[in-house]
Amino acid sequence: MSALQKAYQGKRVFVTGHTGFKGSWLTQWLLSMGAEVAGYALDPQPHETLYGKLSISDRLAVDCRADLSDRGTINKIVSDFSPEIVFHLAAQPLVRLSYEIPVETFTTNVIGTVHLLDAIRLAGNACSVVCVTSDKCYENREWFHSYREEDAMGGHDPYSASKGASELVISSYRKS
Repeated sequence: MSALQKAYQGKRVFVTGHTGFKGSWLTQWLLSMGAEVAGYALDPQPHETLYGKLSISDRLAVDCRADLSDRGTINKIVSDFSPEIVFHLAAQPLVRLSYEIPVETFTTNVIGTVHLLDAIRLAGNACSVVCVTSDKCYENREWFHSYREEDAMGGHDPYSASKGASELVISSYRKS
């Protein structure tokens, strides 16, 4: 048994965005490591077929289809499942779409992150949390080099700004 398999085998792992491309692969991998996985996401978009092809829903402990704006549902799932590890991948992930639906982008990416982190806090169960944002969370200075974690948060478009704001939310919850 590998060290990774030992680390995840039998662990209760909660994944937001488990129906998306990256979430499906992560969930598949966690299941193959022997983790007990609960997923929280919207239904997959018609072009997102990986979740179905991998038959993930048949192997989940919980397959919750809800929006991150639904605070009551996220609170209940986190409290009932009592995860040991959380991977937060759920998001409105498209820059161009963020221009068309800025309110929804901020609601999903920022308030959705607040709802998840607060559900974890309210559940009172200490767990490890990995929140995935984007390199777009940094203020775009048109540099040729990669951005660093100490660079300023920001963004010229709603998507990037929402990811920068999410990073600030994550930092606030981590430090408080």
